[in-house]
Amino acid sequence: MRTILNIIWVILAGWALFLGYMLAGILLCIPIVTIPWAIASFRIARYAIWPFGREVISKPTSGVGSFLGNVLWVILAGWWLAIGHIISGLALCITIIGIPMGIADFKMVPVSLMPLGKEIVSTRKGAFDRTLGS
Repeated sequence: MRTILNIIWVILAGWALFLGYMLAGILLCIPIVTIPWAIASFRIARYAIWPFGREVISKPTSGVGSFLGNVLWVILAGWWLAIGHIISGLALCITIIGIPMGIADFKMVPVSLMPLGKEIVSTRKGAFDRTLGS
């Protein structure tokens, strides 16, 4: 089911959001000082194109630096990306089939505003999803 939702997601909204995050990341690579935000943007771009089966959690080791970085992120790119998620989420919720994708879009708004200090992890817990080390 996750694969089907992800394929529909890529067609309806994921590709455009992915390009938005990639563009923000490329622009943030131009000044060398903002490369940490560019890396966060690229990380979220991978999540924005294939969100089902993954979730965002807070890193326990993030501190004041992440908070201050997030404040600058909101000013530089975060609010534009959050508006994109809200608009596409509302558009997806118009149809019954799009409601799960709209909800996924709304779940991305907090990470689009505050990406530093977050980690994207898999939600899969099946027997075939374990690695050799676990």
